[in-house]
Amino acid sequence: MINHADDAVIRTHQLRKVYAGAPAFGPPGARPGGPPGGRPAGPVASQVSGGVNGAPTKPRDAAVDSLDLEVGRGEIFGLLGPNGAGKSTTIGMLTTRIVPTSGTAMVAGIDVIAHPAATKQHIGVVTQTNTLDRALTVRENLVFHGRYFGMPNKQARAEADRLLEVFRLGDKSDVGVQTLSGGLAQRLMVARSIMHRPSVLFLDEPTAGLDPQTRLSLWELIRELNAGGQTVLLTTHYMEEADELCGRLAIMDHGRILALDTPDGLKRSVDADTVVTITAAGDAGGLATALASGDGVVKAEATPRGVEVHMRAAPGIVPRLMTSAADAGFEVTDVSVAEPSLETVFIQLTGKDLRD
Repeated sequence: MINHADDAVIRTHQLRKVYAGAPAFGPPGARPGGPPGGRPAGPVASQVSGGVNGAPTKPRDAAVDSLDLEVGRGEIFGLLGPNGAGKSTTIGMLTTRIVPTSGTAMVAGIDVIAHPAATKQHIGVVTQTNTLDRALTVRENLVFHGRYFGMPNKQARAEADRLLEVFRLGDKSDVGVQTLSGGLAQRLMVARSIMHRPSVLFLDEPTAGLDPQTRLSLWELIRELNAGGQTVLLTTHYMEEADELCGRLAIMDHGRILALDTPDGLKRSVDADTVVTITAAGDAGGLATALASGDGVVKAEATPRGVEVHMRAAPGIVPRLMTSAADAGFEVTDVSVAEPSLETVFIQLTGKDLRD
């Protein structure tokens, strides 16, 4: 956790990004924010507020709105939120791929907006898209990346061999990357991103689409990197991933940070300390109404998993709820008791499930 501003390796102030909307008119085949003929906009063209050939555009809400953020050296910091929350746009701005509309961003002491080339020397980035060079082998992808960042050939080859062992890819070193599974390709992209020893490693949804076993394996590698001093900023919409990996966590929605703390601190911030989920035959809304007035109940609501009752812990809470359900004419088929989760926090902050 950051205790002093000087410890911050990432710092933003009032960082904002507003994308232009679809053009109100324009030549056939034109794409929003791009040139005629449907060709994708370039890095600069995609940032302008006008449409095609200066056409007026439909205004849109800010993808990231007035973001103030500090990430300390050596921590794993997470941005948690649903798709469209602004997580990837935030990483895009911090890694020079997206030009902010306004505000400031500093990474490793460098002004990202004023000095994008210098910033790139200090960051490693793993995006949601597989960006490995399919014309090269696994080892060549690493060596080429090191050479691109100015490493001497001998040093690049030695570092590539070291990372192949660390990431357990040694037996794949001479195969083409197109033969790798999704999990192995993701490992290689993380390995490549740290070839040049970056100050900050940015991971954008690093385990999206991976099977549970591969996800756990990648978590272990991220922890090992962090134990060696690597600063990591990751985005995720997986509650468990945020809880397991992050020392601190910001919950985002609609481009804004709604809460920021350690995962345990966020869970302690909710009104209840116990969540009882009850499944019963009949109308879930009616059961929620029947349970909402019980002693110690903060709220009760129907969810796809059953009726969730948020309570302050007290002796005999489950029997009391069972009695209330029976008195209201409901036959309970299942009961589970848990502590508040990050999903509980998210629902309390936004009024919706993270998967909505």
